[in-house]
Amino acid sequence: MAHLFLVKDIAFQAGLSTATVDRVLNGRPGVRRQTEMRVKAAIAELEKQQAGTMGSGRMLAIDIVMETPQRFSDAVRAAFEAEMATFLPGVFRCRFHFAEVMKPAELVQLLDRIRLRGTHGIVLKAPDVAEVAAAVARADAAGIPVVTLVTDLPNSARIAYAGADNRAAGETAAYLIGEFLGSDGGKVLVTLSSGRFRGEEEREIGFRRVIRARYPDIGITEISEGHGTDAATGTLAAAALAVDPAINAVYSIGGGNRAVLAAFDMAKRPVGVFVAHDLDADNRALLAARRIGFVLHHDLRTDARSAFRAIMSRATALPRAVTPSLSTVEIVTPYNMPAAD
Repeated sequence: MAHLFLVKDIAFQAGLSTATVDRVLNGRPGVRRQTEMRVKAAIAELEKQQAGTMGSGRMLAIDIVMETPQRFSDAVRAAFEAEMATFLPGVFRCRFHFAEVMKPAELVQLLDRIRLRGTHGIVLKAPDVAEVAAAVARADAAGIPVVTLVTDLPNSARIAYAGADNRAAGETAAYLIGEFLGSDGGKVLVTLSSGRFRGEEEREIGFRRVIRARYPDIGITEISEGHGTDAATGTLAAAALAVDPAINAVYSIGGGNRAVLAAFDMAKRPVGVFVAHDLDADNRALLAARRIGFVLHHDLRTDARSAFRAIMSRATALPRAVTPSLSTVEIVTPYNMPAAD
């Protein structure tokens, strides 16, 4: 397997031991196909990062850990890879750890493994639970800065939060839906991937506050724990529609929008207005097809830039500490949708 990198660098990128990588590279027996693919993917990632970001200066290797649906992790990966080239002479190498569903114990084990292996920083999207906060504290005590991404852990030892004002985003969704439904009222299906994520909770709080204060004729039905996956979210949406004929709008906080729309189609029910989050590939297609009305979008490259700067500051690559500013929430319609990167 041809490559130009040290075995330890490939092992770091792949999250494997140097011995395992050495066995793969030298074609020795006893290696699983999945492990071989991880090594090949790590080499490809290193080649891509080298082509885009090699230059003079310090190399900072960071780990990006996320529990999130693949459609969102794909968008995050693209944003971080695009931003890496803008940070010279401080050059970043990113190692990505993504899973659609991860138990807290599995997430904590991963964070501890990264801490013990060594890293210049961790960018983390994780549920706000005590065991994750404890793992963040262990990383911080080891001198590893942690930046939370799109959903915060405010009571942890993280050094910064990179993302949007989630409460304001929920308030914006309430305004759009309330003005659209008007005095006719109705009921909004609010979908969360999981109640464990602080960012989703903040969006829901903002949404409920404005609906209660300004649009009292509009009701709310909530579904949760679909983890943003189509199968689970679609099942929950179908069950909610079956018992509540008043549902005529959707505020999708947690994703799974194709499945939610399919549930409405199966029930032969119209959707008066549908507000979603994030310009991932699915939402771009649904917006273009007029299946959803609005997408609340914030620039993930801005979030990536904020995370990089916070980690560089902690690593003394910058002369003073940096406090990331919140990224701006934009209302995107089929008529102002920006081009894909």
